[in-house]
Order: sequence, then structure tokens, then C-alpha cells
Amino acid sequence: MPATAVLTARALLLDMDGTLVNSDAAVERVWRRWAERNGLDGDEVMKVVHGRQGYASMALLLPDRPMEENYTDNARMLAEETADTEGVVEIPGARDFLASLRGVPHALVTSANVALSTARMAAAGLRMPEVRVTAESVGASKPDPEGFLKGAAELGVDPAECVVFEDSAAGIAAGRSAGMRVVGVGPRAGAHGPDVVVRDLTQVRVEAGVDGGVRLHIGE
Repeated sequence: MPATAVLTARALLLDMDGTLVNSDAAVERVWRRWAERNGLDGDEVMKVVHGRQGYASMALLLPDRPMEENYTDNARMLAEETADTEGVVEIPGARDFLASLRGVPHALVTSANVALSTARMAAAGLRMPEVRVTAESVGASKPDPEGFLKGAAELGVDPAECVVFEDSAAGIAAGRSAGMRVVGVGPRAGAHGPDVVVRDLTQVRVEAGVDGGVRLHIGE
């Protein structure tokens, strides 16, 4: 990436975990307990779970288990995750970044459900975007592009005019499959083919365009 880059867009679609909210400690606690219960290696489990809905991670990790069991187990996991917000904080720059989006079309597109996303955004002290695409809103988990396409549709913006902010392999793949440009956030992102990468959201400056669009100054 050059020292600075500029992306233009008409709408922004924002992942939550790893992008706006640092929930890694809580995710590690809950999923390593799950790994132990199921006789799996915790390190291998952690390579899979970021960005996906829980049932989709379970399907990859336990391919012979019936999906109904995964859905039931996922409901338990969501309850555990919602109750565990210790150490959940904002990604540096997230609060100011969200404040700069007032008047800019944007949506949260997360694999968390309503309860979990509400709990984690509140724990991090972040404003919840008015438009939200959560686990309840989609029939397929990232890396399927459904969530990002629904976010674009909710905002009334062509997918090609959207920029996604994501941290995980599954999320970046979903954004690319939706035909959108992707800003990768944080240390996980760079290996998975985003258009540009930032250390955190302090490296993003939002400038409203005169035509209702937005210019993103990346890497400053």
C-alpha cells in the first residue's frame, strides 16, 4: 500500500469483531472451552472461527456432526459470548471513525446476532449504526456475500459503490464476492487479499463528498 491511498464510495459496510470491536479475548475464552468439550485442538479451532457464524465454524470443524446439533450448540455459544464482555474494547480509532460517518450511508454487517452485537458494541462504548445486518438477517454465513449484499440493498446503494471494512479471511472473501472493495483492518487482514490494509481505524479519515459520496483517506 502507498503511504496514503484514497477510495471513493457511496456507502460503507462495517464488520464488528476485529474491525470496530476488539473481542479477541472473549472469543478465545469461549471457543477454547468449546474446543476442549469437543476434543479439538484450540489453536486449530481459532484459525477457523473468526468472521463466521458459529454453526458454520462447527460444520467445518466437525464435518460429520448433523447441522441441527450445530444450530443448537451455536445458540448456547451465542448466549455464552453475550454474557462474556470482559476485555471487550474498541479498536483504536473506532469511536471517532463512527462519529465521522454521521450523514454517510453505512451499515453494520456482522456474524453476531442482535443480542451479541448489542452487548459488544455497548461494552466497547460504540454507537450502533442505524442499519444493521445481523445473524438473524441472513440465511448464509460469511464467506457467503449475502450479508454485504443485503446491507447495500438496505442502503439503496449499488454493491460496486460500497466499501467494506473487515478483518477476517471469511469476511474479506464475502466482501470481494459481493463485488465490493475491501479495507482490511488489523493484523489478520493482510494475508487475505483486501484492496488496502490499515493497522487500525486511526489510519482512516472520512471526507464527505459534494455529490453525497465519501472519500476515504487510507494510511494517514
